[in-house]
Amino acid sequence: MTRPDEDPDRLYTLTGGRSRPDSDAFDLVTLVVSECDPAPGMQSEHVAILEICRSPTAVVEIAAELRLPVGIATILLSDLLHAGKITVRHPRHNPASQWHSLPDTTTLEKVLVGLRNL
Repeated sequence: MTRPDEDPDRLYTLTGGRSRPDSDAFDLVTLVVSECDPAPGMQSEHVAILEICRSPTAVVEIAAELRLPVGIATILLSDLLHAGKITVRHPRHNPASQWHSLPDTTTLEKVLVGLRNL
């Protein structure tokens, strides 16, 4: 089902008829950064993506800003990635972070006993 503001013909034209990106480098939280300024003659959506991504921006935010489904946005992003116009960064789990793992059960049991004693 399409939203009222989505024209299936427009979406088909934007992607050149493709229904999947050429790369699996993208998920909703992948950060995208522009590596260049827009060039004359670029597709307007590509220009908009390069402008949005001057600072790291998540794929889901790009799709929302363009008012496009995430799947369509990832196809456009894939085009830019293959052209070397953007780079992608995946959020990484920082092992030095204090939140990288849950405390052991012994610690949790001590906290529970302490709370019950209050």
